[in-house]
Amino acid sequence: MRIDIITCLPKLLESPFSHSILQRAQDKGLAEVVVHDLRQWATNKQKQLDDYAYGGGAGMVMMIEPIDRCISELKKDREYDEVIYMTPDGERLEQGIANQLSLKKNIIILCGHYKGVDERVREAFVTREISIGDYVLSGGELAAAVLSDAIIRLIPGVLSDETSALTDSFQDNLLAPPVYTRPAEYKGMKVPEVLLSGHQQKIEDWRAQKSIERTKDRRPDLLEE
Repeated sequence: MRIDIITCLPKLLESPFSHSILQRAQDKGLAEVVVHDLRQWATNKQKQLDDYAYGGGAGMVMMIEPIDRCISELKKDREYDEVIYMTPDGERLEQGIANQLSLKKNIIILCGHYKGVDERVREAFVTREISIGDYVLSGGELAAAVLSDAIIRLIPGVLSDETSALTDSFQDNLLAPPVYTRPAEYKGMKVPEVLLSGHQQKIEDWRAQKSIERTKDRRPDLLEE
């Protein structure tokens, strides 16, 4: 998979892709993340990317021309399955969306800034709009990193134990059950006996029950779905 991220603040994305699972995925050749500085496609010496909104109002708007030039140039080299715009009014990111996108080959993620992008960008180039929650960030960079992480970890071979992703929270509209590790007792707090029994079926049944209980308690809306 290749993910091209378009941003006016590329340095914000240096750290997330330089450590842990995202770095290992790239080292293994299973994923490629390329961050593009949108200012390379600016049309004037000032490298201007934003302008005042028609009709007035507070805040600046990212202009269409640099974005058009950038996306058009990227599309000369490969076909893209999705051009995703990170925006608070997009569809809310859920595990099912990450599952779908993990099967794609080439994705562009456009990071908004200021008051967002010229609406014509959304109409002409964007194929999907995604939000990571009902709140507003300073820009789309952190949201793009979140989306990329959610996608890349699902690619076969990225995680050392590929079954791990299948048991994550939300995969079956359930939250993950409690987990424990050594020591079996710590300051009087004990690991449930069933997990020490070695009886795999009983362990799986316990985990399933706890998963349902936790979901019912914390996210009953998932059970309704």
